[in-house]
Amino acid sequence: MDTALLNSINSPKDLQLLGPSQLPQLAKELRQFIIDVVAVKEGHLGASLGVVELTIALHYVFNTPDDLLVWDVGHQAYGHKILTGRKDFFHTNRQLDGLSGFPKRSESKFDTFGVGHASTSISAALGMAIASHLKGDFEKQHIAVIGDASIAGGMAFEGLNHAGVTDANLLIILNDNTMGIDPSVGALKKYLTNIKTNKRVRKHNIIEALNFDYSGPIDGHDLNAVINELERLKSVRGPRFLHVITTKGKGLQKAEQDQITYHAPGKFDKITGERIQNTGAKKGIKFQDVFGLTLLELARKNKSIVGITAAMSTGTSLKYMLKEIPERAFDVGIAEQHAITLSAGMATQGLTVFCAIYSTFLQRAYDQIIHDVALQNLPVIFCIDRAGIVGEDGATHHGIFDLAYLRCIPNMVIFAPLNAKDLRNMLYTAQLEVFKQPLAIRYPRGECAIVNWKTAFEKIKLGKGLCLKNGETIAVLSIGAIGRNVTEAIKKLNAEIEPKVAHYDMRFVKPLDEKLVRTIFNKFETIVTVEDGVLKGGFGSAILEFANAQKSDTPKILCLGVPDAFIHHGSVLELHQQIGIDSDSIAQLISKEIAL
Repeated sequence: MDTALLNSINSPKDLQLLGPSQLPQLAKELRQFIIDVVAVKEGHLGASLGVVELTIALHYVFNTPDDLLVWDVGHQAYGHKILTGRKDFFHTNRQLDGLSGFPKRSESKFDTFGVGHASTSISAALGMAIASHLKGDFEKQHIAVIGDASIAGGMAFEGLNHAGVTDANLLIILNDNTMGIDPSVGALKKYLTNIKTNKRVRKHNIIEALNFDYSGPIDGHDLNAVINELERLKSVRGPRFLHVITTKGKGLQKAEQDQITYHAPGKFDKITGERIQNTGAKKGIKFQDVFGLTLLELARKNKSIVGITAAMSTGTSLKYMLKEIPERAFDVGIAEQHAITLSAGMATQGLTVFCAIYSTFLQRAYDQIIHDVALQNLPVIFCIDRAGIVGEDGATHHGIFDLAYLRCIPNMVIFAPLNAKDLRNMLYTAQLEVFKQPLAIRYPRGECAIVNWKTAFEKIKLGKGLCLKNGETIAVLSIGAIGRNVTEAIKKLNAEIEPKVAHYDMRFVKPLDEKLVRTIFNKFETIVTVEDGVLKGGFGSAILEFANAQKSDTPKILCLGVPDAFIHHGSVLELHQQIGIDSDSIAQLISKEIAL
């Protein structure tokens, strides 16, 4: 394909030299460039394809980066990156030491605000607009681009509520494609659907009621219409709101037809759009599917079970229960705070609540965990997906803080399964009458190396660890699925060292199996703790705290985990190697310690 126009653009200044009649061709080239790269390198596809025309129009009309453009979440910012000097590096997107998959302030002056979580753009852009006003700059434009799923998040409403009573030079653009990762849900989604076709609804516009100058809806793929409206809005002062209708996956038929899969489809044929399946032998079932299928199995028998997620029904695999038992499964949209307190309310009435949220997104509801669940000692079951290092999505998405931020909360029980069977059995145990308090079950992204996982249920004993391998000199204590790396590391040791190494799967971070730890302390001279989470406040800290409380001598303790730094993007293996929790690094450390 001819990419002459795109090749001539290294900044928005170059873009602005084009005539309006050239822009549709540029949109065609930009869309194909994104498809060509993502087909091979993988990444988020549908959202960026849907805003190609809007992206071009924004950089054509506004004087970026002096005018400040904030993208919500950032799944849709690939075109933005390509047009702002990063085209030649775009093939490194989401790879180790390459471009971030999300806007990142340290990467470019055009990335005015770092994002990765939803519903932040309005507050950030409003803050910038107020700052400009205080500095006497009344001409600078501030633009927030937010999707119809993100605008339903509570923080977005807070930003709208504040912006409506200011004279901030703020333009909010609603990119309405009826999709987040999964289809948008809720009353606001229905309202936005109605406003597109019902003139009567437009007369009672909720956005205008919040004191915004509302315009639209307009076709977000009509470049002339978008540019003309943006030009008009430049001269309007105060808070403005432009409603733009787009199609997620625009320009690739498969992506338009299957918008959920093609949000991030993996590798695919750039011509046909057909996904390229991994032909390698499947190692096992995904942890998320163990959760989703087991929960459905339990819910069929236990009528008190309900499932809740926040806009991640596919990502957490709550989709199985939503499909078969929709009256007891709830996707509340991008509203983690609401999801937690909704769970607490249900728990007060005797329901058995499984609340499934990614680790990185659970951070957004920390006060609700403490105030609404733990303080009242309500038996909400937090199923924490994507725990640990998640790979190419990088620092905004790694689930590395949950062990530390949950361990300090009174009443909280924290369990981390080593494999699919442990996860299945913990879900079974959690819905029994055993638990009268909050429970967190954290598990990683990806597959579990067990094929025959669906066995008869077994009750897990609260706060008890397991010895996976006996040894005599050094004990390795692991928590959760990272224990697989320890097992592989021990297999790599030479025949002289291997018998000396013991391996314990502690299973529970809280309550800690103090009886087992005391036995280990009495037997071994050196202990190594391994966790897929931050070291400060995590599992290793729990072992060190226990050691500090002992009156007798304690063994040497070495802690492996995520250091006190934000870990950026790369493959899971690359990042594990970087922080020293891959099997080779663990094996080298064990060998070194035994040789001392």
